[in-house]
Amino acid sequence: MSGSKSIFVTGNANKLKEVRAILAKSGVEIDSQELDIPEIQGSTQEVALAKCHRAAELLGGPCITEDTALCFEALNGLPGPYIKYFLKELGHVGLNTLLDGFPTRAAWALCTFAYSAGPGTEPVLFEGRTDGQIVSARGEGKFGWDPVFEPSGTGKTYAEMSAEQKNTLSHRYKALEKLQTYLSTMNV
Repeated sequence: MSGSKSIFVTGNANKLKEVRAILAKSGVEIDSQELDIPEIQGSTQEVALAKCHRAAELLGGPCITEDTALCFEALNGLPGPYIKYFLKELGHVGLNTLLDGFPTRAAWALCTFAYSAGPGTEPVLFEGRTDGQIVSARGEGKFGWDPVFEPSGTGKTYAEMSAEQKNTLSHRYKALEKLQTYLSTMNV
């Protein structure tokens, strides 16, 4: 897969930066393109498949899409793929308040990459999961819910970690490893 270039559909500069940093060691170059794709309601897998199908149609070729979810054990996996909207409306404090009164603050970060070989092909999904807990915001609030998610065993939120540390244990890293392996076997 060295030297190949893929189109990653995102308008999120922080997400693009992380993906490029994680894939850089393997020689994978990523171009990005922002597309206005409505997100359906459903499971993380359903959202990822629909988004990738539509992106391949709009681009007329192969593409990679990504969806990230933050799932609270006490809420049976919610807010899940809707975390972006919960964060926008409630902020970091509100995400914590959602769990007040519950016996656990356990959570998991879930990343789902989807790869489509082009229009009319069924996307392939690659998931990565990092277990942790929801904590009061710590660290710089530059990237979504990073200040309130503390991966198990680290004692730090994503926001308190260096990019290098986060990019070796994150849900995104774990999903990208699987995607990278798949693409290398396909000679993409």
